[in-house]
Amino acid sequence: MSDTNSPQDWNALAERVACHVDNYLNGLEAVARGDGGAHAIPLLLLEVSQVILAGAQLGASADVILPDNWEPEVGDDPDLDAVRQGLSERLVALDEYVEVFDPYKDTETTSYRLSDDLVDVASDLVHGLRHYNQDRPLEALWWWQYSYFNHWGNHAGAALRALHAFLANTRLDVAPEAATA
Repeated sequence: MSDTNSPQDWNALAERVACHVDNYLNGLEAVARGDGGAHAIPLLLLEVSQVILAGAQLGASADVILPDNWEPEVGDDPDLDAVRQGLSERLVALDEYVEVFDPYKDTETTSYRLSDDLVDVASDLVHGLRHYNQDRPLEALWWWQYSYFNHWGNHAGAALRALHAFLANTRLDVAPEAATA
């Protein structure tokens, strides 16, 4: 994207990101309810990957600047604790992991919980979606972009690495076949 995005460019980007956000939130809620069954981890990997694509689009765009440098109120964000609890119950075997918070500044690992990361991302995304649903696409983009760089991008990246590592370890750790004579 160019440094001078037109309102049409912003609206198109906001629509694309809102679609990714809706898909992520719906997927997360479905897995938290247990709808993913044995496919919960691959489904989460897919959902996180898709929302990271939206984040990359925000990161590659020019800075979104609000006209008065002010964010209108959207009201209280929904309580996502039931989603967090549902994910925690379904991810018990892989919920806790370690990560380097900033690979350029940190050398120590930090303990993370996958269920917390996934819901932290959702919390930031739903806030922007509320702007979008109130016909304020520029405010939605501003929030999504700001919170991508400041918060949810890191948690989504960490969650993606944890999900990928779990699946890779599961799929690559195959028992050797019995030798046949």
